Amino acid sequence: MNFFDLLQSNTELQRESLLKTPIIQRCFQRDVTLENYVAFLTQAYHHVKHTVPLLMAAGSRLPQEKEWLRQAIAEYIEEELGHQEWVLNDIAACGFDKEEVRHSQPLPETEIMVAYLYDTINRINPVGIFGMVQVLEGTSILLASAGSKVVQEVLELPDSAFSYLSSHGELDIGHMKFFENLMNKINDPQDQAAIIHCSRMMYGLYGNIFQNLDNVMLPDKRAA
Repeated sequence: MNFFDLLQSNTELQRESLLKTPIIQRCFQRDVTLENYVAFLTQAYHHVKHTVPLLMAAGSRLPQEKEWLRQAIAEYIEEELGHQEWVLNDIAACGFDKEEVRHSQPLPETEIMVAYLYDTINRINPVGIFGMVQVLEGTSILLASAGSKVVQEVLELPDSAFSYLSSHGELDIGHMKFFENLMNKINDPQDQAAIIHCSRMMYGLYGNIFQNLDNVMLPDKRAA
């Protein structure tokens, strides 16, 4: 079995657990509010803004013999630059103050997830960061391809409120093929174990954010 398929099979239970999160299930049942969507975007901003710094940190810690992986990380960085601003623009298109979100604090669950990723890079194995890629890109394809359509229809929001999810979904379909090919080149058992472990942890940590979206302090609505 190639490593990508091994990664998928070894994280199947964690992936299913994430997708069974009540708020995700309610979304697919068309039971979603504007507050739910803005809460999701608010926490997305707080972790998306770390994507490029995390990738840069991982790339900087790779040894010379893994230069080919550093090149792949550089491609990811180029694609991910500025995505946090897409999230803020979507919040504004929903009628909320995006600058308040920019200067707000994340949920503890979001902060813990981000801290775990930095710890993986600095303490365990920088190659483990691909566990983050596996979870966030794979989940965003699902949320973008199906979830965003439901949210837009139910809430009657403009296309401008979905630049992050819609564009992210289109990008990540291509990213996942690139990711699959990349993972199948990783032969080091320690690197493979680090990616699987990080991916399993990430499904749980990301799921914790969804479990606690009702605790998000929403930004003020902008004056009409």
